[in-house]
Amino acid sequence: MSEICPVPQGSLILRTLAMPADTNVNGDIFGGWIMSQMDIAGGILAKEIARCRTVTVAVNSIKFIQPVKVGDIVGCYGSVVKIGNTSLTLNLEVWIEPILRATDGDCAHIKVTEADFTYVAIDNDGQKKVIDKENYPSGN
Repeated sequence: MSEICPVPQGSLILRTLAMPADTNVNGDIFGGWIMSQMDIAGGILAKEIARCRTVTVAVNSIKFIQPVKVGDIVGCYGSVVKIGNTSLTLNLEVWIEPILRATDGDCAHIKVTEADFTYVAIDNDGQKKVIDKENYPSGN
């Protein structure tokens, strides 16, 4: 009997491939590389929402759930948790497609990492900038 496969929360923002240069001594992909991919994806989404420059100010409760291996297709998904006056918090998830290796289940995608990232909108001088919430469709 097949298990019920979970699905990513949010929309796909970034997709890449785990490469040998990104491994630790055990052959797993570095957690720092995964975090970097999450920050790139979150930065894209934050910029789309704020319609200006944004900077990362916090990473909250990052959880590394399973290792990522060389050859895995890595997808970063994101959704809005909160939009404040000058900051926004995004929930980011990393899911893999282990195309070239066997897994323990029937699911094509596996969640490997999750965290909340907080970004601040800034102007061209690096000063905090108010986010125009009307730019974001949900008006959160």
